[in-house]
Amino acid sequence: MNGNSLASRLTGPSAALIVSVFLNFSGLTLVDPVVPFLIGHYVQQEQIAPYIGLIGSTYALCEFIAAPVLGACGDRFGRRPVLIASLFGSALGYLVFGIGGSIWILFAGRVIDGLSAGNISTLYACAADVTPTAEQARLYGLLGAAGGAGFIVGPVAAGLLGEISPSIPLFAAAALMLLNILWVYVAVPESHPRELRKQEIRWNPLGAFSHYSAILHRRSTSIAFAAAFLFFFSGAMMQSNFSAYLMRILHFGPFDIGMVLLAVGVMDILSQGMLTRKLLPRFGNHRIIRAGLLINAVGFVLIAAIAFASSTALLIPAILVFTLGDGLFQPAMNALATSSPSPENQGQLQGAYQGQQALARLFAPLLAAICTMLGAATPYWVGATLIVLALAIFSGRSALQDTSA
Repeated sequence: MNGNSLASRLTGPSAALIVSVFLNFSGLTLVDPVVPFLIGHYVQQEQIAPYIGLIGSTYALCEFIAAPVLGACGDRFGRRPVLIASLFGSALGYLVFGIGGSIWILFAGRVIDGLSAGNISTLYACAADVTPTAEQARLYGLLGAAGGAGFIVGPVAAGLLGEISPSIPLFAAAALMLLNILWVYVAVPESHPRELRKQEIRWNPLGAFSHYSAILHRRSTSIAFAAAFLFFFSGAMMQSNFSAYLMRILHFGPFDIGMVLLAVGVMDILSQGMLTRKLLPRFGNHRIIRAGLLINAVGFVLIAAIAFASSTALLIPAILVFTLGDGLFQPAMNALATSSPSPENQGQLQGAYQGQQALARLFAPLLAAICTMLGAATPYWVGATLIVLALAIFSGRSALQDTSA
């Protein structure tokens, strides 16, 4: 019955949000494959990797500061204006990055994009607005599957367009953001009514930290955020290292790595869009989160074991297990961590949730680089340890008592 109820809603605002998430992730994943080549125009070969880290950390820092502020703006002024402004900022950032001219202009492009990075959190806030709490996790699963589809389309398109020029995928990403603006304007209604909007907002960007403290006073929220942060931190370690790991251990080239990422995207669609949506009504958020963390930890161990086997035999099961854990965890935790008794705070919650992911991406690549000096598989052993710690935090008696309400 609940599944039919959700299915009926997918012909309205929810379906429009799914399309918007797909366009957003398609544009986002168009960029990453060509970043090293764009940076390579302005620095020496041995400087490319450090500059990738610096530019990525700059973007993450800007996103960490801006995301909760933009979320609070959505609570005050409505979701659509913030979503359109964020998409326009992303389009401008991609355009500046694609045009380039110097390494500092590339930094400027990522700063613009980072400071306007409210797209995803606002879309999820819209989803929370239009969906009953009991059905939110399943809709988040569909949104995650749409993101997974974008994760397939983007890298493939980037590979084809990047053969012409590394800048063209950036221009294509900007065009997708503009198309997304048109889609939002035409198909996505305002989901946050005026009577539920906040009457004031803090404008000082340095006061972004106050947005985090304001939402973490609830013990249930702080426990969920702590577990989620460790999950995203370990995932960011893997994301920053995985391609280099496959190159070093399995001697993969760009095409091989692209196929692995394609498999990750397909598994993401299957796990978040189909499996998790069916399991959530039966087992609930808490059990699904714990199962996702446990499976994800096993996935990290299997990926680490590839370094000892030096064989592709472990790669497929490792990817399957890792992505299954990820697909179980993310929609359920998003629903739990951003559940709020006050609808007027939904944007701020979603913004803070996105912001903590940015904080993880700010520091995780640095730790991954240090761990790699100790051994190729070390980042994945550390990742597994962090996931086990997240499971312990979330599974503690106090956590269960406090989050079961």
